[in-house]
Amino acid sequence: GGLILFAIFSLVMDVFKIGYYSSFYSCLSAIKIIYPIVQAIFVVVQTYFLWVSAKDCIHVHLNVTRCGLMLTLTTNLAVWMSAVTDESVHKAHSKLKKNMTEEIFRWLLKVGMRSSSVEVCNCNSQICQIFKNGYFWLYPFNIEYSLFASAMVYVMWKNVGRFIDHHSHHIQRLKFRLFRRTFFVGIMLGLIILVSGLGVLILYEVQVNSRTESSKKSQALTMYYIFNIVCLSLMSLVCIGGSVIYRFDKRDMDRHKNPTRTLDVALLMGAALGQYAISYYSIVAIVASTPRDTISALNLTYALLMIAQHTFQNVFIIEGLHRQPP
Repeated sequence: GGLILFAIFSLVMDVFKIGYYSSFYSCLSAIKIIYPIVQAIFVVVQTYFLWVSAKDCIHVHLNVTRCGLMLTLTTNLAVWMSAVTDESVHKAHSKLKKNMTEEIFRWLLKVGMRSSSVEVCNCNSQICQIFKNGYFWLYPFNIEYSLFASAMVYVMWKNVGRFIDHHSHHIQRLKFRLFRRTFFVGIMLGLIILVSGLGVLILYEVQVNSRTESSKKSQALTMYYIFNIVCLSLMSLVCIGGSVIYRFDKRDMDRHKNPTRTLDVALLMGAALGQYAISYYSIVAIVASTPRDTISALNLTYALLMIAQHTFQNVFIIEGLHRQPP
């Protein structure tokens, strides 16, 4: 389900890119338009393949199957690297254009500061601007799709030729009741924080990127940090509470080999390393900078809580992944 959701947004992004590149057909290489078309076909075929075959454990043509799955995996990683690079270059160029005059910017284009000839072409029409902004904001969905598909293909690759002991496999069917008190409270609190977070993020982006006075930008930063500090504190307390509950709820730990769980733990720890690095460099920058005002104190608190929350959350999730069903 998650794969299909990201696939749909990736297809929409490809449509926007095709529309955007078609606006500059006269000054572009044909490969620029062909690439998103081929990528859309790849997304459709791969999503269908994973939807139909994700649960298969293949026991024939093992080498050919492993080769094909690994080729698909590396293709997804290549698409992911390309999307991350394009998004980073787009952000860098947008900031560069924002901070200098139009004459200097055009001069930099001529001497080769831009990596793509697309940006040299003028995009003056309204529909062109819509396509441009649309595919840029949809990049994160394409990035997540590539990572999602890579993880699923990796699990399939690990399962090629694998035998599962069905006698020791417990099937636990969860009964979900929406209006059961504990589920209902959890869902409502989660939705409230999600909606509040979106509102704070939109207000923050509008205030910081607009040409308003510095006092309003400072208020927006203060609001942003306070909201995130409150959320991180609550998440840390919940994860600690969950780990404490694990100590009272005695269950056996599942130590059997499980490629899916191993990948989950590896991705969880790998993703946390990036956030740890960001928080660490933020702490160093705040401690070394002057003057130390309220924003700096909030930023320092936010970075420390981010490290704590990721640590407690990872411990809670990893321990939960290894617990046997009741």
